Amino acid sequence: MIAKFKAGESAGTYIAEAPVTEADIVEMAQHLASKRLRKGQALHQPKEVFSYLQLLLQDYEHEVFALLLLDSKHRVIRFEELFRGTLDSASVYPREVVKLALLHNAAAVILVHNHPSGDPEPSQADRLLTTKLKQALETVSIRTLDHIIVGTEGCISLAELSQI
Repeated sequence: MIAKFKAGESAGTYIAEAPVTEADIVEMAQHLASKRLRKGQALHQPKEVFSYLQLLLQDYEHEVFALLLLDSKHRVIRFEELFRGTLDSASVYPREVVKLALLHNAAAVILVHNHPSGDPEPSQADRLLTTKLKQALETVSIRTLDHIIVGTEGCISLAELSQI
């Protein structure tokens, strides 16, 4: 599908070389969102990060828990989907979260998961998980900057709710 698009003359523009469907456009948007969360990208605007994450995770029919691993200047090291669950839950193991963060030498992380229902409102289980993971990561001096919950209705930041 990406072959249907070519770079335009000015940066950030694209030209469709053939008719494109809505699915083609969504796929291109997901590809671009994934590019924005690649190594070395600095994260400045939370709302911009929300839109990338929403494009990547909103259409899953099961819960996915992911980590956005960051260096000390909050530049992306890696975005990794770590756990897959069912329609309304995913088992998340703190040991594996810490292990991945240490493997990539992360200074900070943003926890991310989706709600297939579309409603990003955090549950009590989401809040408890955030606390547990933050404590586990603190033991190895890795900061938890946020826990973002993604749904088709938008994204909610636990940091913005003062719950981090």
